[in-house]
Amino acid sequence: MPHHLYLVRHGEQLDAEHGLQDGPLSPRGRRQAELLAERLGGIPFDNAWHSPLQRATETAEIIAAKMPALSPEPSALLFDCIPSGPAPATPKAYDAFFGSVTEAEIEAGTAQMEDAASEFLRSHRDDRHDLLITHNFVIGWFVREVLGAPDWRWLSINQANCGLTVLTQKSGRPWNLVVHNDLAHLPFELRTGLPEPFAV
Repeated sequence: MPHHLYLVRHGEQLDAEHGLQDGPLSPRGRRQAELLAERLGGIPFDNAWHSPLQRATETAEIIAAKMPALSPEPSALLFDCIPSGPAPATPKAYDAFFGSVTEAEIEAGTAQMEDAASEFLRSHRDDRHDLLITHNFVIGWFVREVLGAPDWRWLSINQANCGLTVLTQKSGRPWNLVVHNDLAHLPFELRTGLPEPFAV
């Protein structure tokens, strides 16, 4: 029986461009979440979890308001984090990014994502539909994990706000990437979180 994992990046955060670590959704972010909820409305979700950060919590609340049978729960395994540090094969273009990251942040993020993979990517015998509302780096790590790519590749896998990624595993088979960063539910003016030329 297939296990379907739906990964969603939170909606646009208010004043994120000012370097705030967390905060409420912007009006545009709230609209993104509403349209995503409409997109997900026909899926028979069994479980839903979200990052405890405010922007992800509010995204989960908006989705749940349109899907009364859904009761998202906070999970510390879905916090925003740095999933791994630089490796010998990591392109030099990322040196500046890692220059502002501490060893403690890398250690904590690595441990978190190891636990998250064990929890959310474990095999199940029943047909399941699970929703995870989380952050860009976390989703990039999950995609990298199921593709078996080098650890550093999460850096190059980006998701837009309220973009939809779907992973599926059939019994006895490896995980498959079915959909990545699907934005069909968002009109062009609501596609945020990616470099403008790529928000198509």
